[in-house]
Amino acid sequence: MHWAEAIGSNPAAPDELLIRLLDVADGFLHGCDRPAVLDAAVAHPDPRVRSRPADTFQPKLTSDQWVCLVRAEPSSSRRVLWAEHACAWGVELPVDLYDELLAGPSRAQAAELAGLPAHQLPSLVADADPRVRAVGCARWDELAAPLRERLLADTDDVVRTAALLAQHTSVPMSREVFTALPAPRRALEQCRLAPELEAELVRDRDAEVRRALAVNPWLGAHGVAVLAQDPDDDIRSVVALRPGLTEEQRAAVRYDFDPTLPSRTVPWIESLHGDTDAMRRLAVSSHPLIRRSVARARHLPSDVVERLSRDEDRTVRLFLAESCDDAPAEMLLEVWRWWDGSLSHPGRPRSHPNFPRTGLLRYVGDPVGRMRRLALDDPESTPADVARLVRDPEAEVRRRAAEDPRLSPADAVRLLNDPVDYVRGTAIRNPQIPARVLAGLLHDRATAGAAVTNPAIPIPVLHRILAAAGDA
Repeated sequence: MHWAEAIGSNPAAPDELLIRLLDVADGFLHGCDRPAVLDAAVAHPDPRVRSRPADTFQPKLTSDQWVCLVRAEPSSSRRVLWAEHACAWGVELPVDLYDELLAGPSRAQAAELAGLPAHQLPSLVADADPRVRAVGCARWDELAAPLRERLLADTDDVVRTAALLAQHTSVPMSREVFTALPAPRRALEQCRLAPELEAELVRDRDAEVRRALAVNPWLGAHGVAVLAQDPDDDIRSVVALRPGLTEEQRAAVRYDFDPTLPSRTVPWIESLHGDTDAMRRLAVSSHPLIRRSVARARHLPSDVVERLSRDEDRTVRLFLAESCDDAPAEMLLEVWRWWDGSLSHPGRPRSHPNFPRTGLLRYVGDPVGRMRRLALDDPESTPADVARLVRDPEAEVRRRAAEDPRLSPADAVRLLNDPVDYVRGTAIRNPQIPARVLAGLLHDRATAGAAVTNPAIPIPVLHRILAAAGDA
């Protein structure tokens, strides 16, 4: 079975062969981006096969394929699950598909889908299931006044509470309403509060109350100023990332920040990525997370790129290399010295369109192995340079030589005896391996999985391998 699975990674395998492979093994779909194969996968009768292309770190499905996957799924709950995934990847589902999902047994879950058409809202508010009515409260601004009044007077406590919280995102909440809430945390995090109530709560003895207020987007200037001086480090750190602060105010907040911990893009900054003035203003922030979030923009003004490419925080430079198409060549080369790509941005910075493509041969004798790996990318490099790096003391450099199409057959065979397994595996996949040697590798259990991915294998042989796996 491992042979069959590996056929999916052979770049020479035709689409029709991979479509046949779906009936035998489907793990290869995690990295597959072939439209015809993905079309066949999302329409496959086996639900496990259908789900494979969607259940990956970065799905390669088109909008039409997502819709096909949702429609083909017989399970109501899984149909909604795939619809949720599609929406999360920015797919606009057809209106009639929303209608179908809402008409199914998983209506309560379908009601929460992003992009649900506004014409469905009255039916949600009138639904017999209180879970569905509660979901309708999340679209408060789109509801007509009579629908809002209906929700505020609902017979179900959960629905009435959801309606009350939604109402108070625009109308300040009084102390009386707040104290009557069964669980106040959501109100602390998302509701407008009456000034006197807010002034009391930002000085509450319970740090959890203050911590919830710190993320409240409606918190007044006085409340923000009080929490900016809070004795709790975590609370001050949240305040330091609020969008309404001037940079002078932000710099005055004593916040905790560990530059070695993973960081995510701050959502409100991501929403401003298309605003060049905002990017210029935020790029000079004293807060590293602000600058890191700016660096995640796909395009930035040249002056912002120039500033961030010299940032003292190397993660800012890394994010610029991974995400920004305007990142400069010199900085990309600098980042390459210490970064080899991530799961979310594989190949960057080396695969960046601005990464240097010429002048790299000068690194063939560089003392740093990572730089020697670049030498063979230079169009001026020769088979002799490949032969030189085959004998390099560093395994990663030898692996780069092992994947080069100019590798000599003799050196390809030489690398089959390399002491490092991933170098041997790369050499096995090189089409310069002599046919008789490749045949032996295919018949050896230890090497067959890698050998079957070699593009030099004749297509009829791949068909025979697949047929044998199917019979087994």
